[in-house]
Amino acid sequence: MSENQNLLAEQRRTLILDEVRRRGGVRVNELTRRLGVSDMTVRRDLDALARQGVLEKVHGGAVPVVEASTHEPGFEAKSGLELTAKEDIARTAAELVPPGAAIALSGGTTTFALAHRLTDVPDLTVVTNSVRVADVFHAAQRSSGSRQGAATVVLTGGVRTPSDSLVGPVADQAIAALHFDLLFLGVHGISVEAGLSTPNLAEAETNRRLVQSARRVIVVADHTKWGTVGLSSFASLEQVDTLVTDSGLSAEARAEVSEHLRRLVVAGEPEQSEDEPAETADA
Repeated sequence: MSENQNLLAEQRRTLILDEVRRRGGVRVNELTRRLGVSDMTVRRDLDALARQGVLEKVHGGAVPVVEASTHEPGFEAKSGLELTAKEDIARTAAELVPPGAAIALSGGTTTFALAHRLTDVPDLTVVTNSVRVADVFHAAQRSSGSRQGAATVVLTGGVRTPSDSLVGPVADQAIAALHFDLLFLGVHGISVEAGLSTPNLAEAETNRRLVQSARRVIVVADHTKWGTVGLSSFASLEQVDTLVTDSGLSAEARAEVSEHLRRLVVAGEPEQSEDEPAETADA
């Protein structure tokens, strides 16, 4: 972490959280030196991160929160995390959507950010099991009136989860009868061993149906999702066509991803060609 008094609060907190996760804990006095800010500023940042439930304050510093594989944060708790990364991912993922496509968006805060970027793409048919995502398109239609080319939105029924997704047999049956060109999938965790996973068993089954109904599967996930494993796996990495992520993904993780996925897109970076060797951790 570089010393910079002009870092925005969000940037500082992202750096602090990355350092806590990487090292297994940090001390306040270390953070004040590395960030070039006051002791009080660091403590406020730690308080904010602790309220979001992503770290635990201890005497003189902070340590990571060890979450059970069944723990599922609510939408509001997740929406405050990695905001810049999610916006970068959403902007990049939106460029993959052609006018007139039939697409699906799963639940999640990253797909919610993507939905905002897609409201001006003409003639989309949008299938979603996310109440939040559907609301984005409906709000856009209300504000613009009966705009020509506005998206047609299909919201599945189902039982609502803490992340405001609709899951269960009703959602599964609706999705199974549909076929879409692109699926944009938010995930709780992604790893080589477990593939894509979630702490919610019903959501895992609904996500499994989404994957089966899509011609192309595009995962939108920030770098903190790498290495996280939820209770239930619903797809292998080999079932994913593209991962759109942010520049925080480590070189080691990028190499692992490239071995299993057809395409890796890092927001804000030029895409690596298939003939170009993956960057190593020592590069």
